[in-house]
Amino acid sequence: METVSYAQFSRELHQRLLEERIPLEATFEVSRRCPLACRHCYNNLPMNDRAARRRELSLDEYRRIFDEIAAAGTLWVLFTGGEILARADFLDIYTEAKRRGFLITLFTNGTLVTPRIADYLAEWRPFAIEITLYGHTRETYERLTRIPGSYERCHCGIRLLLERNLPLKLKTVGTTITKDEIFAMRDWAESLGVPFKFDSLLNPRVDCSQSPLEVRLTPEEVVELDLRDPRRLPAWRELNDRYRTAAMAPYVTNTVYDCGGGVGSFAVNPYGEMSICVLSQVDTYDLRQGSFRDGWERFLRQARLQQRTRPVKCQTCEIRSMCGSCAAVNELENGDKETPIDFACRVNHLRAYLLDIPLKPNPLCEYRPGSELYDDIQASAAALRERARALGVALPRQSRRSLPVFPSSPAASAVASEKAQASFGVTAYE
Repeated sequence: METVSYAQFSRELHQRLLEERIPLEATFEVSRRCPLACRHCYNNLPMNDRAARRRELSLDEYRRIFDEIAAAGTLWVLFTGGEILARADFLDIYTEAKRRGFLITLFTNGTLVTPRIADYLAEWRPFAIEITLYGHTRETYERLTRIPGSYERCHCGIRLLLERNLPLKLKTVGTTITKDEIFAMRDWAESLGVPFKFDSLLNPRVDCSQSPLEVRLTPEEVVELDLRDPRRLPAWRELNDRYRTAAMAPYVTNTVYDCGGGVGSFAVNPYGEMSICVLSQVDTYDLRQGSFRDGWERFLRQARLQQRTRPVKCQTCEIRSMCGSCAAVNELENGDKETPIDFACRVNHLRAYLLDIPLKPNPLCEYRPGSELYDDIQASAAALRERARALGVALPRQSRRSLPVFPSSPAASAVASEKAQASFGVTAYE
């Protein structure tokens, strides 16, 4: 019998069913309440926020939604927050999802995991559990979370899950507070035999507060972290090569959204509002007032097909698949879906120049040859190359060839964004 890896199975299934617009992936924010008060978080509310708790979907409402998405073909379900265990009835919600056969991933900070919860998850095993670390030392961890005792509670939760051999992964976020401990966290995770990953792209809060950006790294610091892990830059190149061509026509020709949201995935916030993804706050459909089928087939289809109103540099960007900017993130940071985030663009171009990916001139992009910030970003890239040499990291040799000018091709630039699938599906389960 021929066998394939799970990653290959997942990738091929997504590719085939995207063409049919099957809602394979669901993300449920079950609560925005959380016992932590992390400086970088985009959606946390206090645990005792009674108004937020009263608005949250009931267990019966979840049952109805789960029935409807199962009938529509959903396979993967991600539960996230806030903190999922902020809800006293979360295990009931989880059990209803398990009974419908979904492959379930849980995102948690681990601080509310108890022996009872760990035992229950051992009996009703999820597909994966991901816990975010906020520092290797107690001082760093609690400086970011702003909650005394949270470090020990997180480590206790991790121990409880590992003792039961649950499918655990650890991760962290690069911030000005955590950057010097990221690789200590990686080494600790690997000593436990647990996969580890990190990301450094922070977003404003869903209420559009810019406060998380106070701890955001500079683009140069983000890329230097890539240099310090020899696996990351090759992975960025592989990602760019894999998604050079469009996977979701006709949803990517000249649309505001160009990810998998609304084509193969969707999100539901704690209050029953369905959207393209957890970051998209404007185009929402109220599942309390309508059916999932209507929301998916009519509302999200129309949202997904919104056309751009003006030319933007992202449309023909041949490194778009490596970029952390998207319509939803643009909306949070710039108040406009079509205005790209300069931070993400600079990070992306620094990576491309270090990888020696040829880039065609683009009059709308400040970081391309002949544009206003080209010399500036080349100076940053040169400094990062020096840093790579100091770290003993081998980079591609800079080519002397002239940069080719290719015909504009919206289909080639509007790729299936890996970031949109980073929570589950193709990437999270590899």
